Amino acid sequence: MKKSPRKGTGVFARGLQVLLLAAGLVFAQAQGVRAVDFKVAGEWVVNFDYGQNGNFTGGNGQTGYNGSQDEFDAKQRLRIQVDAVVSEYLSGTVFFEIGETTWGDAPTGGALGTDQPIIEVRRAYIDWTIPDTNFKVRMGLQGAIVPSYAMAKPQSLGDDFAAVAFSWQFHENVGVSGFWGRLYNDNYAGRPNGSGGRSYANYLDNLDAFVLTLPVTFDMGKVTPWVMYAAIGPNAFKGYGENGEFDGERYGNFSNATGVSGPWITRGLLPAWANKVILRGADKAFDSYGNGFWAGVTGDITVMDALRIAWDFTYGTVSFDSSAFNRQGWMGALLVEYAFDWGTPGLVGWYATGDDANLGNGSERLPSISTGAMDNVFSNYALDGKVYIGRDAAMYNNLAGSWAIGLRVRDVSFIENLTHIFRVYYIGGTNSAGILDEARSRDFNPTPNNFGGQAYGVENMYLTDHDSAMEFGVTSVLDVYENLKIALDVGYIALWLDKSEDVWGSSKINGRDDTTRDAWNANLMFLYSF
Repeated sequence: MKKSPRKGTGVFARGLQVLLLAAGLVFAQAQGVRAVDFKVAGEWVVNFDYGQNGNFTGGNGQTGYNGSQDEFDAKQRLRIQVDAVVSEYLSGTVFFEIGETTWGDAPTGGALGTDQPIIEVRRAYIDWTIPDTNFKVRMGLQGAIVPSYAMAKPQSLGDDFAAVAFSWQFHENVGVSGFWGRLYNDNYAGRPNGSGGRSYANYLDNLDAFVLTLPVTFDMGKVTPWVMYAAIGPNAFKGYGENGEFDGERYGNFSNATGVSGPWITRGLLPAWANKVILRGADKAFDSYGNGFWAGVTGDITVMDALRIAWDFTYGTVSFDSSAFNRQGWMGALLVEYAFDWGTPGLVGWYATGDDANLGNGSERLPSISTGAMDNVFSNYALDGKVYIGRDAAMYNNLAGSWAIGLRVRDVSFIENLTHIFRVYYIGGTNSAGILDEARSRDFNPTPNNFGGQAYGVENMYLTDHDSAMEFGVTSVLDVYENLKIALDVGYIALWLDKSEDVWGSSKINGRDDTTRDAWNANLMFLYSF
């Protein structure tokens, strides 16, 4: 029996023919000018997870890992990067991503039949150098971050977005770099005008970030101070109901935070539970731009080729029309490690300011725009540390409102081509426990795990200065071939909450009662890269 072609095959074939014809015409015209060297790199990841209690609770009908995922989960992802290089002074790059595809899941292309429109353009930019200088420019959709040498994950901004970036090495040891990023614009639908239309669509709805860094290098390492300013349009994330009412229940000034990284906006820029607790000005639409300012310094020094000291320090503040929604704080992180023949043990620690007990004066935690890019090298499970697509960030993507101290030992090997990393961290909260009583007095009962995921201004876990946790983790990586790795990562987090009545005793962490359970997960990953 003749097989019928898959739906869309003919369209795809015709589109491919047109694309190849257009490319042929372009390169035919370009011949004699300069040849283009195409370089292709990519990675295939196949990933298996098995774990329980991912949101640190159970019961009340909750099933699976965290109520939204099965205990066992299988995924895959493909990334392809194509560089079109004319010379060392001019090139273009496009970065495609297929997946994450969850096996068996129809919307992500993992169900029977598999076909789904899941090919994404993650990055697309050009690199060029101003003639007769070493002033380099990158323009387009790109990954852009502020520097972080200790954690390798900035706590203010790091993600993919449209930007113009530059770097200039004006001295042997000193350079300057930075970028202007347009993170959001033209997403505001406007306010219903009563005539079936909307007024002021796309008006004052941009979010722009401006970053400047001053990297300094020397014999023993590098130090980079940096600053960032963000202009937050009053309509950048504003939402209105169909009848023109301001969406106060969901906090209308941020009810339209769209895009893949929209959740980072509502988590990082606002005070805890801003859309749930009726704060001063909650029903008032913003009329003027919000202002964000961050500054920091990060360094990485190696002494005698063995002792490494790295640190990150960040201060940030965000202000809006209503001071009740302001957020201001700081954090510092430190890594000290020493390389021996058998491995590299190190001490790890961080401290980030936490909220006081007053809900009306804004937040005292470090604000952030997005921490979606990069991976925190401190932890693979409690923090956002998985390099690929395994489960992570059980507690935090952003470390605001927490502190920790721990031991990490990496580069341990007992068998050729098999290396291990061992971790143990004690983690605590820096938020005043009194803020919980303040929230309950305003008819909102918070949960430490943001049950349901609907509250703005909080991470996956919100710990007070009465709460703590301990993470145990081990990562083992086997180099099967030069281009194939198999990694096994196991993490366990023991959680201790203050269950007294004025702290979490009356919270409904599972939606019904205060049942808490330790979270754990085992991850097996296969990575082919070229």
